[in-house]
Amino acid sequence: MRVHRGICAKLQGGFLRRWWAAVAVGALMIIVAAILAAVFPKLVDALLNREIALRDGGRTFNWWREPPLSPRLSVYIYNVTNADEFLNDGEKPALVELGPYVYMQHWEKVDVKFNDNDTLSYKMKKEFVFVPELSVGSEEDLVVVPNIPMLSATTQSKNAARFLRLAIASIMDILNIKPFVEVSIGQLLWGYEDPLLKLAKDVVSKDQKLPYDQFGLLYGKNGTTPDWYTIYTGQEDIGKYGILDKWNGKDNLGHWTTAECDSVAGSDGSIFPPRITKQTVLKVFDKDLCRALPLVFKEEVTTAGGVPGYRFVPANDAFASPNRLETQRCFCPAGPPCAPEGTFNVSLCQYDSPVLLSFPHFYLGEPSLRESVSGISPPVEDKHQFYIDVQPMMGTSLRAKARIQINLAVKQVRDIKHVASFPDIVFPIMWFEDGIDELPAEMRSLMKMAVDVPPIARAAVSGALAAIGAIVLIGALLCLARAAKRQEKLHLTNPLPSNATAGKTGQLNPAFQNSSSSK
Repeated sequence: MRVHRGICAKLQGGFLRRWWAAVAVGALMIIVAAILAAVFPKLVDALLNREIALRDGGRTFNWWREPPLSPRLSVYIYNVTNADEFLNDGEKPALVELGPYVYMQHWEKVDVKFNDNDTLSYKMKKEFVFVPELSVGSEEDLVVVPNIPMLSATTQSKNAARFLRLAIASIMDILNIKPFVEVSIGQLLWGYEDPLLKLAKDVVSKDQKLPYDQFGLLYGKNGTTPDWYTIYTGQEDIGKYGILDKWNGKDNLGHWTTAECDSVAGSDGSIFPPRITKQTVLKVFDKDLCRALPLVFKEEVTTAGGVPGYRFVPANDAFASPNRLETQRCFCPAGPPCAPEGTFNVSLCQYDSPVLLSFPHFYLGEPSLRESVSGISPPVEDKHQFYIDVQPMMGTSLRAKARIQINLAVKQVRDIKHVASFPDIVFPIMWFEDGIDELPAEMRSLMKMAVDVPPIARAAVSGALAAIGAIVLIGALLCLARAAKRQEKLHLTNPLPSNATAGKTGQLNPAFQNSSSSK
């Protein structure tokens, strides 16, 4: 009891001076705790925005410019085992999938320049190193594949004048060009000298010349590409962070019939604007895709280090046929026939070569595409689906598997004897898986901290302030109640008579009165 009275005395007569000061302080602390709990997420967002925006010299910028990781490229080749029987006897192409042939990569953005409109420009540099121990064989392994330069030329000539087709046939006879070629894995990927391309480089007009005289599925990609990318840094508008503003100085490709389909606005797949929701549609732009590919939420995931993320995958109608989805009509500017269901025509980005992209094993495509050849197993979602795992709060890619298959749409041309027996067919050439399995430990730990610490800090700080304020407020009110009760008790136990004052001031003493009268 003495302790309580001592505390109350301090509250009333100590540094606070009055009980109402303690009440005010306690109430103020509770109000501050409530306000802090409400604005804390915004404070965290503001701090996060500043940290992740691309600033010269910043940690995020350095990670973006030269990622401290080693992406892996796994290549699978469809080897044709019955080329002669296919051409001469009309057998279904028999394919054997060879792979993976694995390459480790090093990525770096070079020639980085900051612009005045919250953007920066750069070129992409990629270096590939073959990893024999992770591969099924060496780059010297031989494969038989369709002669893509030749079949591209013959397919393109189908609607040309007949004399031109006959001229092409004569050239192929002179150069001894065949519909199938046997090349090594290294040649198929990184380039080999093709006589038709070499001839075209010499005879085609300067405006239409190809930029190379060798052919390779990845030719020209080992090193710095000539393309300029301009993206938003997020310093002024975090909602545009990492989104492409211009590609080679243009905000469109110039290929497709609507602005939405032709726009280059999308990410490179490594960073996205933060605060992603399950309703967000992410877009990934790659010049070889010839478009920005839309990705939609699939599921929640937990990646290495316990970092939570959202998995985004291509929409099921990403490669839909215009016959099924009218909004895809913009990707078929020449009109029907358009690309079959599950494939995408990128010929406009490949010098008019009839190249169709799809997902591996024609995942999400027409079954007839796979059934037109033998040796390709039915697609499996876990092995053949394209996906990116993103940390939703920061917009950083945690894990990615970009899986794409390259196919050649071959047309029969009867005037060219070399392909007169070649039916109209979508011929699979290869597929690849490009991506990362996990981020470095340093990046994971920082992301984990950024995800876990703010909610804990918010609860701890707000809770502590609210608890202290409640203790002070309740203590002050108890002291006030105790003081009021004690004051009331004093009034009840020591009442002052109503005539006491009069006896002291207004009335005379009776003894004094008697002595006066006797006189």
